[in-house]
Amino acid sequence: MVGVMTWPYELFNRVRQSIAFYPTLLALIYLALGLIAVVPRIPDTALPALLVPLDFKDPGTVRTLLSTLIAGMISMVVFSFSMVMTVLSQAGGQFSHKLVFGLVTERPHQRVLGHYLGTILFILILLMVPFKNESPSLWRSLGGYLGVGMVIHCLALFVYFIHNASQSVQINAILQGLHRSTRESMQRLASLQQQDRWQHHTDIEVPSGCHVIHARQSGYVQSVKLETLARLAEEHDAVIHLNFMFGDYTVVDFPLFKIEATDKPGKDIEQAVLETLVYVQGESVKDLYINGLTQLMEIAIKAISPSVNDPGTARLCLHQLTELLCRRLTITPSNVLTDGQGTLRVTWKIHDFDSLLYRLFTPILHYGRDDISILLALLKALKTLSMFADEAALSIIQAHTDRVVEALETAAQDTLDRHFIASRMQAGEHRLRVRLLAPTHDADAAAASRGRTP
Repeated sequence: MVGVMTWPYELFNRVRQSIAFYPTLLALIYLALGLIAVVPRIPDTALPALLVPLDFKDPGTVRTLLSTLIAGMISMVVFSFSMVMTVLSQAGGQFSHKLVFGLVTERPHQRVLGHYLGTILFILILLMVPFKNESPSLWRSLGGYLGVGMVIHCLALFVYFIHNASQSVQINAILQGLHRSTRESMQRLASLQQQDRWQHHTDIEVPSGCHVIHARQSGYVQSVKLETLARLAEEHDAVIHLNFMFGDYTVVDFPLFKIEATDKPGKDIEQAVLETLVYVQGESVKDLYINGLTQLMEIAIKAISPSVNDPGTARLCLHQLTELLCRRLTITPSNVLTDGQGTLRVTWKIHDFDSLLYRLFTPILHYGRDDISILLALLKALKTLSMFADEAALSIIQAHTDRVVEALETAAQDTLDRHFIASRMQAGEHRLRVRLLAPTHDADAAAASRGRTP
């Protein structure tokens, strides 16, 4: 029953999120305008006399004008999107290929494409319908002027499109967009914490002998309709345990759900439970903030690579990660949903701060351990995080700090490097125990030559 009621909404939601949604919608609007311009036979006397001077006397003039306009529109469309694809491919090679799909699917770009295609379609309709009289009627002439206005509008959109596309592939714009989307996702998560039904339990016991529901398709499970799942569990007096984390890739026959109930769920209940899953292709930052953090980490790794060699971008990513992780430390994500009476109904797994910090900082430390500027940026990020951490998180941050200090000790073998690092080891506000680097053999030799100990 639930599936029958929700499938129209799910179908509409999939269509609305498609790349072709706005282009198709706008093209249909222009198609309707084109039909209005050629189908009604409105006499000239029915129109205001002020418009009479706009009437074309020669049908060849209209057709030549429209043919020129449509040729120019097609050339502009080809030039616009060939240039954009080139820019996006370069951005994907320099930053991350995951970003290319997100830039292409931006709503402003889709709307510009829709206006382009709609204008071409409108002019085609005017060209396809012949004139019955020797000269076009005033109504048809006004349609030609409308086509000219649409092309002028597309010229303005062309300038906007080129500007927006070129700005969107700049690293500052990319990082700010990822930061904004990730922060908004965190804010939505924090808003759930204000509701009594959404809770966090440290220990969740999943009893043995639960009924298992297996996956029927493979893909990335971006999210689950937890409210719907809780209603299903309440209707059947059950507790539903999710056996995966949001964003995981699951395969067919994987045990997705464990249902704690007296009676085994029937086929209709299994189908209703499976229909609460939201599968996506790739990673969506809007629904899962961890994807945004991961993409920032991947951009940093790409920037550190020898092919790009841009440590400045990596440091920018670390700055964004630091701010977002500080926000994460103030949030305790929910992992339990109860009903109105406070009875446990749905449980799921979450990424704790320990796993999140390891997932983000360890790859950057691994690939950037030979770059002192990256190591110092990591150390500064950990110092900032320590100011917002509780005792449990502080011990985790301290462990990562010790690893960064060890990497600094290995990377900095020169006396000048160690002198530079020493001045920054204890700098800034923090709650960490930062071990100073031991002097090198070069420093011992230099001090001995001067007749004093280092």
